[in-house]
Amino acid sequence: MAMILMIETATEVCSVALASDGLLISLRETDKGNSHSANVAVFIDEVLKEAKKTPKDLDAVAVSKGPGSYTGLRIGVSSAKGLSYGLGIPIISIDTLEVMAFGVLKNQKTIQENCLLCPMIDARRMEVYSAFYDVNLKQIRDVRADIVDENSYLEYLEKHTVYFFGNGSQKCAAILTQHPNAHFIENVQLSAVNMIPLAEEKFKSKIFESSAYFEPFYLKDFIAAKSVVKGLY
Repeated sequence: MAMILMIETATEVCSVALASDGLLISLRETDKGNSHSANVAVFIDEVLKEAKKTPKDLDAVAVSKGPGSYTGLRIGVSSAKGLSYGLGIPIISIDTLEVMAFGVLKNQKTIQENCLLCPMIDARRMEVYSAFYDVNLKQIRDVRADIVDENSYLEYLEKHTVYFFGNGSQKCAAILTQHPNAHFIENVQLSAVNMIPLAEEKFKSKIFESSAYFEPFYLKDFIAAKSVVKGLY
């Protein structure tokens, strides 16, 4: 029986879940952005205490690897690596967009066999991180940073009904809804709960990352904003 801690910090959502043998036993999460650094350690402590467990009871730690917020990913992966190294347990990485797609498949019962899923994470301006999955969670197109316009995704929309969702899809809706095969699912947020079956599968297959060398999947290089403090150049 595997006891796995899940950490999800790739977007504005900070979510921590504890699962035993693939079943959720404790969860803490908030969608109040810019609070990951304050919440992750607290949430980890709370889910363990609620389940009457200690860190030594963990068999693995799973973390959402990206793409997503640079700062959020750094916090989540650093926390997971610290637990992995300190406790001598494996670290499991889960693709963030796959977690989103799995959550939609679990909660939306009307999606038909020939449809495609396109989770989107906001990458600022009119750019999104996205990928395409079928209803069996098979990746049809790899993860990319897309600049969205009226011609985006036509090769998929001409042949399939496509469901767009995630915090990046909101700014694309006005452009993409012009196509009859484009549909949008609102209020889809990331949650560590949806990492559980994906992490359990990797644990059973012993697909682990190096606690020393694993890094988040940023997709794009981080670009710091220019300081606007007077006197600094």
